[in-house]
Amino acid sequence: MTNAIIRRVILLGAFAIISLLAVQTYWVLLSYDLQEREFNRKVFQALLDTANKLSMTSNPPFRLPSKNLIVQPYSNYYVVNINNQFNAGDLEHYLSESLENQGLKKDFHYGIFDCSSNQMVAGKTIRYVKTGFVFNESGVGAPLPALYDSDFIYYFGVRFPEKNVSLLSNMWLVVFFSVLMITTAAFFIYSMSVILRQKQLSELQRDFINNMTHEFKTPISTIQISTDVFLQNEKIQQDARLSRYAGIIKEQVLRLNTQVEKVLQLAKIDRQNIELNKERINLQELINNISPSLELKISEKKGSLLLDLGNQPIEVWADRLHLTNILHNLVDNAVKYSKPSTLPEIKIGLYQDPEGVHLFVKDNGLGINKEHQKRVFDKFYRVSTGNVHNVKGFGLGLFYVREICKQHGWKVRLQSEPGKGSTISIVIPKY
Repeated sequence: MTNAIIRRVILLGAFAIISLLAVQTYWVLLSYDLQEREFNRKVFQALLDTANKLSMTSNPPFRLPSKNLIVQPYSNYYVVNINNQFNAGDLEHYLSESLENQGLKKDFHYGIFDCSSNQMVAGKTIRYVKTGFVFNESGVGAPLPALYDSDFIYYFGVRFPEKNVSLLSNMWLVVFFSVLMITTAAFFIYSMSVILRQKQLSELQRDFINNMTHEFKTPISTIQISTDVFLQNEKIQQDARLSRYAGIIKEQVLRLNTQVEKVLQLAKIDRQNIELNKERINLQELINNISPSLELKISEKKGSLLLDLGNQPIEVWADRLHLTNILHNLVDNAVKYSKPSTLPEIKIGLYQDPEGVHLFVKDNGLGINKEHQKRVFDKFYRVSTGNVHNVKGFGLGLFYVREICKQHGWKVRLQSEPGKGSTISIVIPKY
């Protein structure tokens, strides 16, 4: 995964998470505000009913103030201006009854203002149980704050200590989704940290492999030069055994050098800094020039190479080196996955249609099952050959083919059937 993709994922993910959190926060605040308004409405109605009952049952009855009857100094504290003397027992009875009628079955603490001491007298904490409000078991609570206003002479205050808890309990679904959203955001942050850590480790591993591969280039070149000197020596040429060993060394050095070049090319692809030196290439001429080296690979398994290049010259814009490597990789794969009991027959063909130029490599090998066909171009992926263990490689050949074709803007297609071979086609658009 490239740095650009990771940055894009982090930015888009962060934008999505922040947007969802913003919307969720808005709904939480809106829901809380609606719950609080409904709670205040019920409290105001219950306190108004209490004040009316106190004024009507008093002897003689008295009139309530026309304005500022109920004031809310704090979020959970309400003050009712009776503006006349009243009985504390009546207040407790009517207050409990009115709150229960409004469905406010919550614990509350009330206090009465004492004109002589100019402060709130400690009232009671009335608790609610399943059977209703409890009076006998009520304890004495701390004094409520007094409201210093010249218009407030005879009044009482009511506080709901568990108001916020009650509001949140009524919003349990909203709170649940909020917690779920926060958990999702935390998981996203954790996932991004894991991805960044894994990418850092991957880059360290890749840099190590690349450095080691570069270090291999020098001894490989030295061995190759030394092997050439051995092969040209007359004494070595006269000794069949030494000549054969020198040839084996030469063959294995070339093979090792090919694998090192593949790793270096793939490193460039991973870093997206591969440079294509495009030029106009005659495909028939290119294939005819490299066919001897391709036949050499096929001849190791006593196979044959068939060329079907047509009569009309076909030219394309491409990188000569990479196009040559593509053909070598496709032929290598065809040779590797040939049937053990059948001589490999590999065909390289060219034809044109309205879609463009089709360059294909066809074989009569083992073929590929449908479940593997979508993954054969993935990096390091290799098709299982069952009990056959003589197929060597790293799963990089077809990945290299796909990436180079992608860089050129070409399409790669695979047609395969188990036991009947495979055909890999490269579609080169006309320009």
